[in-house]
Amino acid sequence: MGFVIALVVIVVVALLLLRATVRIVQQGQKGVVKRMGRFHSTRNPGLIFLIPVIDSMTRVDMREVPRRGDKQDVITKDNVAVGVSATIFHQVVDVNKALFEVQDYLVAIDQIGRTALRAVFGTMTLDEALSERQRINTLLSEHIAEATEKWGVRVNRIEVLDIIPPQNILRAMEEQKEADQHKRSVILKSEGDKQAAINQAEGEAQANITRATAQKQATVLAAEARKQAQILEAEGRRESQKLDAVGESSAIQSVFAAIHEGKASPDVLAFWQLKNLAKLADSPNTKLVVPADFAGLMGAAQALVDTMGHPVPLEPPAPPTNGKAEHGPEVVPEAGRAKRGPSGRGASS
Repeated sequence: MGFVIALVVIVVVALLLLRATVRIVQQGQKGVVKRMGRFHSTRNPGLIFLIPVIDSMTRVDMREVPRRGDKQDVITKDNVAVGVSATIFHQVVDVNKALFEVQDYLVAIDQIGRTALRAVFGTMTLDEALSERQRINTLLSEHIAEATEKWGVRVNRIEVLDIIPPQNILRAMEEQKEADQHKRSVILKSEGDKQAAINQAEGEAQANITRATAQKQATVLAAEARKQAQILEAEGRRESQKLDAVGESSAIQSVFAAIHEGKASPDVLAFWQLKNLAKLADSPNTKLVVPADFAGLMGAAQALVDTMGHPVPLEPPAPPTNGKAEHGPEVVPEAGRAKRGPSGRGASS
């Protein structure tokens, strides 16, 4: 029976010694071995053998660790108390300093974080604190990094999570927010009305321009049409006059040819001359120049008419008392024509 008890005791002691001798360091950690209470060595992840009773080992996490602090009340520059909470992302870079330069680096990080929050928020107003969160994070990181560097701990960044003003400030902020939203809606509505009025005015102006352009084009087209009609009418009159002139020329040539072919006597020529003079006399504004031998011309014409068997009395037009007929042509003897000027007055000597 005593032998069994002794065997059990030996096994238990062996297990305890084995547990004190063999240790395992996980990946992302480092083991710090102290021998007889003094720093001895640093061990990497893996299986570690220690001397029982003499050696002891402390594991240190070398990964980046987020550590969220509790809510803390701070006072801003304009004397407003706000509640602030932040998360600190730190990482041990020197296990020797982290264990032997500070009693507990985790507690120290919490305390320095609280101090940094009070210092940074004390330099800002409430409006700045609410609107410049990125600047706050940068200032906190710079403030903490100076203190934690000698502890073998690196603070990678700090994120401010909550900034909670007092309830009266929150109500005032809500009212201001509603006022700003109302103001913005009024401005947007006025801008919309202004833009609508501008668009309507531009549309009316464009319509007026379009109507004026259409009226101008219509006026130009009408003028062009009138001009073209006048041109065509003038060309028609010109062609008509040309045809009349061609006809008269042809008739004159025919008469001239007939006279020469028929070898007309002077009596026939005198008859035709008197006939043409009678046609000219039909116009009230015609001035007749009576040949000097008008009496002989009348006699020759009368003789021709008598010969043809159709007695027609031919009498010369009687000259007016004052030199002009009342409603007929002015008769000017050829003998006196040379003594008058082109304006009807006697030639000056």
